[in-house]
Amino acid sequence: MGIALALLVITFGIFIALFFLLVVGIIYFEFANSNIPPGIANPVKLRIIHCIMIGIAILGKIAQNMFICNQLDFTRFIRDKLMVRRLGEDPKLLIKNLTFEGIPVRVYQPKSPSAGGRKGVLFFHGGGWMFGSIDSYDVLCRYISKGTESVVVSVGYRLAPEHKYPAAFEDCLKATSHFLKTAKEYGVDPSSVIISGDSAGGNLTAAVCQALQGTDLPKPLAQVLIYPAVQGIDFHLPSYIQNCAVPILYRERAVFYMINYIEGNLQMMEEVLDGDHVPVDLKMKFRNWLGLDNIPDEFKVRGIKHSLMASHTEDVYQAHKQLFETHFSPLLAEDSVFRLLPKAYVLTCEFDVLRDDGILYKKRLEDNGVPVTWFHLRDGFHGIVSFFDNGQLSFESGKLAVDNIVKFINDA
Repeated sequence: MGIALALLVITFGIFIALFFLLVVGIIYFEFANSNIPPGIANPVKLRIIHCIMIGIAILGKIAQNMFICNQLDFTRFIRDKLMVRRLGEDPKLLIKNLTFEGIPVRVYQPKSPSAGGRKGVLFFHGGGWMFGSIDSYDVLCRYISKGTESVVVSVGYRLAPEHKYPAAFEDCLKATSHFLKTAKEYGVDPSSVIISGDSAGGNLTAAVCQALQGTDLPKPLAQVLIYPAVQGIDFHLPSYIQNCAVPILYRERAVFYMINYIEGNLQMMEEVLDGDHVPVDLKMKFRNWLGLDNIPDEFKVRGIKHSLMASHTEDVYQAHKQLFETHFSPLLAEDSVFRLLPKAYVLTCEFDVLRDDGILYKKRLEDNGVPVTWFHLRDGFHGIVSFFDNGQLSFESGKLAVDNIVKFINDA
């Protein structure tokens, strides 16, 4: 009995020591690698959230090394299942899990009576095309549905790297097309459908809106782009340089997600970061849309870096040609496509590597006569909308942004 107790105490002591080392390691990594600039919202909360995310990734790596499960599955389970709030039934909403053309969706329908057809809102979640789920965006979709009295459809598209580009785009386009055809079955006016998404979902929103042009489907009423990724060409934009190490999306991590989404080569990630995947003639062409002149001076004061125009490696280009397709980089579409797009809402955050993506897309829309409502969070960081209602780790700026989105939908 005494030996068993001693072994139990030793085992417990080892566990405590390992846990302590893990916590110390996470904190050291956070402070050694992350940059929390002055003016960012709730820096302590942001560090805590990022430390939790780092801890999940480390535990996933340990689980993988112990042959328990792979790191990706572990991270998805913790982030998108275990840490998700389960709200159950809602007295104001009828919530159903359905499939549109084989794509999982969750439909949120207000129970209150409506005099006519409601607005419909399609929502594509973020997560770098690798993470995120219908469940992890349930709180946000409920809030939007109740705040706008709209029918919200959250789309559970296939994730990378198991399902490479253009799988996510094709799923979102297919689900959108189905909803536009069947909107009346859900009490929705087909001419009052808004397409929306955050981060990778913002990318999918822009791409789907472009793809719908020229079809015989009802035209979307509007598009809502929440800190979207709209190009895989230039990673030396001011926001990529200024916010390269700002949680929760590092510059390298953003490119990692992009390469995992397409049929890219992670061994060439440094070359892609340097811009070696872009031939010189295309660099010259894309300067019209990506050049620094397109970015207001106020977003250059924290520093800029001019990328070399002469650098290019052919095998890197060949391995990453999908980055140039407009279904992945909607910023590169021709003016003739932009002119036909619906009015837009664009949300950007000051301390986000994707800030300038949103600003450049906004400019292209405006240059082609598309009305744009722009909301810039001066203390915002990438992913802040996901923390608009997150208990003790909520951010007032995230709530402000969500309420602004709700207002745009109501006014559209």
